[in-house]
Amino acid sequence: MNIRYEFHNGLPSEPLITSMVDLLQTVFNNRGREETVAELSYQLARTAIPTFLAIDDQTVVGCKLGYERQPGQFYSWLGCVSPSHRGQGIAAELMRQQHDWCRQQGYMTIRTQTYNQWRNMLILNLRFGFNIVGALQGKHGLMIVLEKDLQA
Repeated sequence: MNIRYEFHNGLPSEPLITSMVDLLQTVFNNRGREETVAELSYQLARTAIPTFLAIDDQTVVGCKLGYERQPGQFYSWLGCVSPSHRGQGIAAELMRQQHDWCRQQGYMTIRTQTYNQWRNMLILNLRFGFNIVGALQGKHGLMIVLEKDLQA
């Protein structure tokens, strides 16, 4: 298995965008494909979406997307790894790349939210220096809000 990592300033072009949406559908199976595409389109119309991808052959097996929430703060929005490729450090590498990019762009903090059901992502965020700063009611239950100081 030879994983390559790519950065896209925005969403990737075909065939990677379809492969990325397929991955998001596989992992986040609590939403329909149309909802996923609509959310991506909505965010892209509002702001730039730096996209980090892990690719095995021509298939997206991991992704990390985000956007500027407010000046100085980046919001890490969507991230996942294919179940068949977990345990290989792909999520950690995508997170490292995103955080390095955010520092280079001058962001001071990075924020994310996750549901308790995604415990591996919660643990990874804590390992990478995020602090739990709150919780809020989301569409699918209680969401844990995490934030990291990128200057520390």
